[in-house]
Amino acid sequence: MPRTQTPSPNCIRHTICLSLFVLLSCTVPLKPTFATDAPRPNIIVIYTDDQGFGDASCLNPDSKFKTPNFDRLAAEGISFTDAHCSDTVCTPSRYGLLTGRYSWRTTLKTGVFGAEKKCLIEDGRITLASLLRDRGYHTAMVGKWHLGMDFPGEQDSRDWTKPVLDMPLDKGFDYFFGIPASLNYGILAWFEGRHAKVPPTFFTEKKPNKLALSDYRINPPYQATAEETNQALGKRGIEVASDFVDSECLTRFTDKAIEYVQSRAQAANNGEPFFLYLPYTSPHKPVIPLPEFRGQGEAGAYGEFLIETDYHVGRLMTALTEQKLDENTLIIFSSDNGPETTWKQRIEKFQHHSNGIYREGKRSIYEGGHRVPFFVRWPAGVKSPGRVCRKTICQTDVLATLAELLNSELPANAGEDSESFLPEFFHTDSTASRSATMHHGISGEFAIRSGDWKLILPYRKKKAELYNLKSDPSETNDIASMHEDTVAQLTQQATSLVLNGRTTPGVNQPNDTGYWDDLTWIEKSDYEAAHAGQ
Repeated sequence: MPRTQTPSPNCIRHTICLSLFVLLSCTVPLKPTFATDAPRPNIIVIYTDDQGFGDASCLNPDSKFKTPNFDRLAAEGISFTDAHCSDTVCTPSRYGLLTGRYSWRTTLKTGVFGAEKKCLIEDGRITLASLLRDRGYHTAMVGKWHLGMDFPGEQDSRDWTKPVLDMPLDKGFDYFFGIPASLNYGILAWFEGRHAKVPPTFFTEKKPNKLALSDYRINPPYQATAEETNQALGKRGIEVASDFVDSECLTRFTDKAIEYVQSRAQAANNGEPFFLYLPYTSPHKPVIPLPEFRGQGEAGAYGEFLIETDYHVGRLMTALTEQKLDENTLIIFSSDNGPETTWKQRIEKFQHHSNGIYREGKRSIYEGGHRVPFFVRWPAGVKSPGRVCRKTICQTDVLATLAELLNSELPANAGEDSESFLPEFFHTDSTASRSATMHHGISGEFAIRSGDWKLILPYRKKKAELYNLKSDPSETNDIASMHEDTVAQLTQQATSLVLNGRTTPGVNQPNDTGYWDDLTWIEKSDYEAAHAGQ
């Protein structure tokens, strides 16, 4: 590591004088505030599962199905067309959204969780829910969690009279209705609070789904024991409640979300706002549109499933209008990652590009893996609705954005990778840009984005790749060999983001683990030296 040269007294005095001159001569506030005439808004975050950039018809002129309610969010708000999830699969993206911190800083370096696991969000870490709850919001989550829960007992010896622990109610939410993880991971029941009304005491395994491409179902009949499931379906299976049916998820989640909005309407209209986090299970497998949506669109069951999802978003928006909450409710809509690998088959069979013009999809470090739909609608707050914003943002930025909206300052150990994009709500000519953004693939690959440049960092035996996304958004032309200085600069930025434990300015923070092998471009000794000082 190079030594730091101590500046001379004359240099220090010159720097101080120059800084004072700049400060006193500046005609704009250093930290502008953005006021509206409206009271604190209700906030709803709608999070779809495996929806690609091209799966909203307003973003894809060649889409083979229409999504009028997604499109309405964009038309009546802002469409961020350079928005990214913080990872390319479920668990780490959800962690990033809720905490404002990259999940690769935790113990989860690759892959996703199952249903049963110590929650990835450690106790005491600020989340969207705890931030808002501590500022007077009632907070609720309805939908898919997928960040780990502590269930009572082991698979063969559960005691479902005991509460589920280390779950949404322990991470800032006042109310929870939903399921623990993706449907293929099991422990499937309709959990409300810390208990399932019908406990998951039966067993099942994935069954063929003839509706969709390369898919499965989780539906009755179920077996009473794991051994019976093994005999019937060839595997010991997953735990499931007798009343659980996969195709009911979207309806049940939306029904509960509407019930929640209705229950909070009077308080909200009297100045006691609510926060609702609504992570849907669609269009993640199993792709199971209800019968009334079949035959719609021209992209098979997948398109029908998204049409159904869009319909439920419309139901929720109607409920807001009926409760006189529509005007002052801020809705943020996005997806946890790019489309499942069946995007390839949809191109061949239906000529529908779930990834839009971007390369690859879910799990990938390329743009199709992490560039996602991102709409913000807030009639009482957003200025000049119908805008398209091309500023780069990351879902980790939601935490800082809401904190600034509420005039709250995050402590040094919260939202380490979260930068507010609140100015975009109110200024159509904002020139502020985000700091460098890190992308992360399912197997541990990293990429860094700064301005128009994206560098895919060396990974194991793979060499670095460099793309200019302004001229080559589809990442077809690797120009690393032509821009060695840019590669070096971006590599140094990526190193700093890892070693500092944060993207944002402030006191360096430790990552949760020591060095790991995916940091191919960083020397282990440099990592350990940086952490020794934190």
